Amino acid sequence: MSAGDIFLWELLGTAVLVMLGTGVVANNVLRRTNGNDGGVLFVNVGWGFAVFTGASLAAPSGAHLNPAITLAFAVADKTPWSDVPMYFLAQMLGGIIGAVLCWATYKLQFDDHDDPAGTLGVFSTAPTIRNPVWNLVTEALGTFVLVAFVLFSPAFKPGDADQGVLPNFGNSALGYAAVAFVVLVIGTSLGGPTGYAINPARDLGPRIAYAFVLPIKGKGRADWGYAWVPVAGPLLGGVLAALLFMAYPAA
Repeated sequence: MSAGDIFLWELLGTAVLVMLGTGVVANNVLRRTNGNDGGVLFVNVGWGFAVFTGASLAAPSGAHLNPAITLAFAVADKTPWSDVPMYFLAQMLGGIIGAVLCWATYKLQFDDHDDPAGTLGVFSTAPTIRNPVWNLVTEALGTFVLVAFVLFSPAFKPGDADQGVLPNFGNSALGYAAVAFVVLVIGTSLGGPTGYAINPARDLGPRIAYAFVLPIKGKGRADWGYAWVPVAGPLLGGVLAALLFMAYPAA
């Protein structure tokens, strides 16, 4: 697969993932929306199927959409290390673009929101109790579950080195639907402490957009002091899952 193909499909898939995922949070948080105060399950379901939609669109590139997935595949020798920078670049830019598209969708609601300083939570995660070490553990564990599922599950099969693993179904969308349900259960089970980024591009990309691009009047700070946690935690969890897979490879 060419670098251009990787960039195109990962950019598109990640942008759609983030647009829909942050969109469901905006629908829940912002006033004067049809989904206001829909609740945590509403948000978790939205994020799960945002993953399904983005992954289905990005199937030609293997639908990583997540630097933790890409890094894990490289460690497990399922993606060439030479392709990793292109995956990372596309995913990060996709995260930024997705956040901008979410803002554009809800522009009037952002303008009317009664707490503009608190709008970072629409785009990026934050801990309910701040403790960087334990917040890191939470993010690493959630990502470990996600990556281990993709590597070990019979729903997936080994692919070529350009794609890592592929859905083990005639219709690839069914495999991505399985991942959506895993993301949903991670959110409902492990998402309480930190908001379950489990994807550096999903958190850092929108955080960059929030800080430097989005013209939200009265918006708050991007909380850069915490920003490393939803990057390092998922990368750590992905590597641990890959190391386990290498020690006990799926049949």
